[in-house]
Amino acid sequence: MSSVPFPLRRLSTEDVSRRERLSFVHDFLARHVGGRELAPSDPDNVRIDIEAMSLPSGLTVGRGFYAPISGARTRELLRDGREHYLLLIHNQDHEISVDGKAPFRVAAGDVMLLNEGTCHEFFYNKPTTVNTVTLDRHIIADLAPRLELEASYLIPSAADGMPLLANYVETLRRHPPVSAKAGDMAARHVYDLTALVLDGFVRGGAARNEHSKAAARRRLMRQDILQNLSDPGLNIDTIAHRQGVTPRYIQRLFEREGTTFTEFVRDSRLDLAFRLLKERDADSNMITAIAYDVGFSDLSTFSRAFRRRFNATPSQIRRSSSEY
Repeated sequence: MSSVPFPLRRLSTEDVSRRERLSFVHDFLARHVGGRELAPSDPDNVRIDIEAMSLPSGLTVGRGFYAPISGARTRELLRDGREHYLLLIHNQDHEISVDGKAPFRVAAGDVMLLNEGTCHEFFYNKPTTVNTVTLDRHIIADLAPRLELEASYLIPSAADGMPLLANYVETLRRHPPVSAKAGDMAARHVYDLTALVLDGFVRGGAARNEHSKAAARRRLMRQDILQNLSDPGLNIDTIAHRQGVTPRYIQRLFEREGTTFTEFVRDSRLDLAFRLLKERDADSNMITAIAYDVGFSDLSTFSRAFRRRFNATPSQIRRSSSEY
């Protein structure tokens, strides 16, 4: 049994003998995995590579590579009951037809949000890589009311929040959560970010969701900060660049909570140091090592800030924990 709580699972036609690949694609990958009928453009040169990671709250993060191919979610296949939303980002232009309507072009990098409970067809004329996020229909509909008024949404790659969502999903794929708690948090962040992106595209969403949009931003910024506390160069400009916002926007978000970016970083580092002092075995360099591990570059600054926050020195906290 794997010790990784959220393993990345892989399937590839390269692991199947050439003479069995078409049946593998049609009988397993198409219907069982993808819920679609697939038609490779060149039956003699079939290649599909898929990887996926299942997370809490019905979320799946994955990536697929496809040699030129077309596919269809037919009325017959709708009987399997799948009704999740698929968020798809392709590295190549392609065409898609939804609910029997005329095909339309989706540019590379743009986002297609598609209800699996709707008939659709797609056409990849070039080798194509697709980043995929599968979202529980009920959860995302609760976060983005009126979402189900449309069967699909085409969202430009430069839409507000989209770069942040794409980067976060890619980070998750490369660095899976290491605990159940981290997996829960990661799933919530993906749903929040998706709702943030949809804010400008679901009818009536912009005015209604302004408060939740700011709340989602705060949660994501806090998580970004907490994951990078050990970086002594952590600053508001770095976070703003990663989050795709301005430093002033971040300042305003923290001001609404009666604090500042600098205070939040400092207090988070001190809280982490407090926990490490209680958890780590004592040794001669432990306090200095912990100060540097949580991002302080100066021991005296760390000691003064620590005493002001906890009304005790790091040495006193270390001694008190060793007495138990």
